[in-house]
Amino acid sequence: MMNHPKNESWQLLKKTGLFFILGFFLFGCSEPDTKELPNILWITSEDNSAFIGAYGDDYADTPNLDKLAEAGIVYENAYATTPVCAPARFTLITGTYGNRMGTENMRSVNPIPDNIRFYPAYLKDLGYHTTNNVKKDYNTVDQPEAWDESSQEAHYSDRAEGQPFFHIRNLTTTHESRLHDPIDTLIHNPADAPVPPYHPDTETVRRDWAHYYDQMTLMDEQVGKILQELEESGEAENTIIFYYGDHGGALPGSKRFMNQRGLRVPLIVYFPQKYEHLAPKEKRTDRLVSFVDFPATLLSIAGIKPPEHMDGEPFLGEYETEPREYVYMYRGRMDERYDLSRAIRDQDYLYVRNYMPQRIYGQYLWYLWMAPTMQSWEEEYQKGNLNEIQRQFFEPKPAEELYLISEDPWSVHNLAADSAYQEDLLQLREANSEWIREISDLGFIPEGILDDIGGTRPLYNAVREDNVPIEEIIETAEMASQQPENQIDELVNRLSHSDPSVRFWAAMGLAISEDLAGEYEAELLALRDDPSGEVQMAVAEALMASGETSASIELIQEALSDPDDHVKLRAVNLIETLDESLITDDIKNTIRRFVNEFENQEAAAAGYVFRASERLVDKLEL
Repeated sequence: MMNHPKNESWQLLKKTGLFFILGFFLFGCSEPDTKELPNILWITSEDNSAFIGAYGDDYADTPNLDKLAEAGIVYENAYATTPVCAPARFTLITGTYGNRMGTENMRSVNPIPDNIRFYPAYLKDLGYHTTNNVKKDYNTVDQPEAWDESSQEAHYSDRAEGQPFFHIRNLTTTHESRLHDPIDTLIHNPADAPVPPYHPDTETVRRDWAHYYDQMTLMDEQVGKILQELEESGEAENTIIFYYGDHGGALPGSKRFMNQRGLRVPLIVYFPQKYEHLAPKEKRTDRLVSFVDFPATLLSIAGIKPPEHMDGEPFLGEYETEPREYVYMYRGRMDERYDLSRAIRDQDYLYVRNYMPQRIYGQYLWYLWMAPTMQSWEEEYQKGNLNEIQRQFFEPKPAEELYLISEDPWSVHNLAADSAYQEDLLQLREANSEWIREISDLGFIPEGILDDIGGTRPLYNAVREDNVPIEEIIETAEMASQQPENQIDELVNRLSHSDPSVRFWAAMGLAISEDLAGEYEAELLALRDDPSGEVQMAVAEALMASGETSASIELIQEALSDPDDHVKLRAVNLIETLDESLITDDIKNTIRRFVNEFENQEAAAAGYVFRASERLVDKLEL
């Protein structure tokens, strides 16, 4: 295995002329001009946290980004709204929260209100040439008219002479899939890899970390070429540059998960001298910024007042607002597994609220388990070789988490039960509760019920037109997920509520209460014929917790024939948690059939039923 010296990429930088180019960015040569519209270039890399020298990472080899950071502004506290690509990209293209619009779950296709335009459309109205190269995956119905071109060939060079441009360049070199076929590292030595405290220190894990940092170096070289191309176009002095990651990641335990390593992203913004009047004074800032702020900020830089429907707050430009007190984040279904969490970050703490604490963090996900590190991590857990921090991923989680980020950058030491932090915990708990009510958070409505509500209507409109009781749904979810034993009588009363989402969470509360559920078998059994398959699956889980296994198994078997794939998926998820002795031959035969029938289905939900079923076939050796 070859190990190149740390300065090799720097030598490449000199050879390609990028040292001169970035020197131009540093010193400039133009007089300020407040009249011309700036070009704006967004460079996005996938699945990476701030593994960059400019962020203090000594293992990183990222000279181009480091130099850009030296010339620009480094944001220490930039956050994705959710720790996975498609729902995060929804917020990036609309400037709205996915859990307000019903688009928080992975691979959603729910429409949004007609008045919500993708933000490049506003730039087009102003005369910008808008191009995207090339990722979309917006988790909603596309608006292709927002772009002059979106393709592998899309480029700002195709614009009219003198026309300002907005151009996105998406880099996939750091995507988690690059780790699925491990190779011998060429740049970073695995022996020196900074293995985080939540991972076991195995040869496989070290190799993957070194490999991933190699991908970061390759991505950095791509950034250098993009900057060189910009300089050669003659537009460097006219172009504001954003570089950011599309969420945290990518090694297991980061992407998809509500923690600092999955949510925090690198963000560097460069202003040429001509537009320095738009830049903040500080070169590094701890200002809290969120993906939901990015579209509003972009419009503000171009002199456009952000439309009222945008949830974001501009942090640059003509309409810059005061710094945020909080950044808000959300997580719903990730691929084939259900979970529900919300998070808030203030200047000191990351607070996480888990509404399904009975679900372990590390639910099996087909795509995640393709990573060698994930397989090694699970193997070490099964052998009993993990310490307390490393085991947490495979064990039930608490209803609340609180991390003091300055002392715990990996967010592994939960302070929620520490009496010294109760004042901060209560403040953030209340802030989260206020936020989800303020936006009428649709993530608390199960997907199958959402489908019934919406039909062809945007969910944002449908829940308001139908007077869906969001407040009661959220209140029930809060009671169900945190110390439900203290609210058990009210939860039982809500089992007969007229709204199916309220009934779902009431039953879920009994499932979470475990032993207490046995006292209410009669009330649960009365819901076996509930008109909502989603409610039936929450009832099945509660009955299983109560010890009424035969009725639970019967409900699960029936759900496997439900016409709604979301209900089927919940049933398969529940089967995954059962002792093998409880799984009937009828269920096993149905799971085998799903693997044969669902593999080539185009609908995302059907595909996820296939993935979850395939896992059971392997696990049960069917």
